[in-house]
Amino acid sequence: MSQLSERELWLAVAQIPGIGPRTFYQLLDTFGSMRELWTASTTDIRWMPVKIGKRPLEALLKLRQEFDLEATLSAFQRVGLEVVTLLDDHYPTNLKTIFDPPPVLYYRGDLRATDELAVGIVGARRATPYGREIAMKFARDLACSGITVVSGLARGVDSAAHRGALAGKGRTLAVLGCGLNVTYPPENARLYDQVAAQGAVITEFPLDTAPEARNFPRRNRIISGLSRAVVVVEAAVSSGSLITADFALEQGREVFAVPGPLTSRMSQGTNNLIRQGARLVRKVEDIIEELGITVESTVANGPVLPELTAKEKTVYACFPEGTGSVHIDELVRHSRLTAQDVTAILMMLELKGLVRQLPGKMFFRLPLS
Repeated sequence: MSQLSERELWLAVAQIPGIGPRTFYQLLDTFGSMRELWTASTTDIRWMPVKIGKRPLEALLKLRQEFDLEATLSAFQRVGLEVVTLLDDHYPTNLKTIFDPPPVLYYRGDLRATDELAVGIVGARRATPYGREIAMKFARDLACSGITVVSGLARGVDSAAHRGALAGKGRTLAVLGCGLNVTYPPENARLYDQVAAQGAVITEFPLDTAPEARNFPRRNRIISGLSRAVVVVEAAVSSGSLITADFALEQGREVFAVPGPLTSRMSQGTNNLIRQGARLVRKVEDIIEELGITVESTVANGPVLPELTAKEKTVYACFPEGTGSVHIDELVRHSRLTAQDVTAILMMLELKGLVRQLPGKMFFRLPLS
């Protein structure tokens, strides 16, 4: 064990449940380095001034005897996981500036210096069609402007934001509140892989960590920490996305909020943010201008169609050119799919910002932007 490098010892200590960033840095301050902690006597560790629970303490003492670096790295390799520590040059620049940056990050995909130009998009899990549409459009426009989109891979606004960035052929980072080998929510497994292929999926939690509620505030501070600004699209008054906004303010990031209908419960949080001083945002150019970002273009090179399945392409092709509306029965007839399939596909097309439903089971195709 004495041959482990300081970086490898950081990795070892970061595996211990119950030792979060603040405790990690307290240990570092107390002992001067993780090597000194690793080689300290059991008595010195038991009587150290850092207050940690009995389980983490016993786990630390046990780990010093049993840690197997090769087995740990093999487990990482099996799930395609990479590691970056605060000691490494390629640790995300924005994240270094926050009060308690994660000492170790696990990720799939790749981290780039260009991700310093990033904007977080967060909001309600139970987002309305309006919220999903706005999140997807903003993310797509940001991606087309060369700005990385950061979110949390949750249901609702987060998923729409990632899909928008993917549709804009840009980069997106997803921050998890669980281990990288845990897909949460499970229905986002495909989206997880798409984000990893076009950006990175990131977490500070070791493998096998379950998505427990207490993990998500820590996840939220990373979302804001990676970003130059945070946009809250929809939020009820008790929404977790407001925690992200609070972290953003503490970290010196700009906070933008999308206004919503006064009658919508999902807009109460964002409307309150605006009343409290958050920047009201109507379009992506508002964000770019406020941050003083210079981009080559804030408009995609021609309309960008999001990625569609074969059946989605079939139904989408049944719409007339322009903005003419069509009844669902006509779409069923022309697509030669079942009514159940067409109904489900129309819902997905609406989530992707391609169609909108009108009264009487009428639908019309939205113009691409």
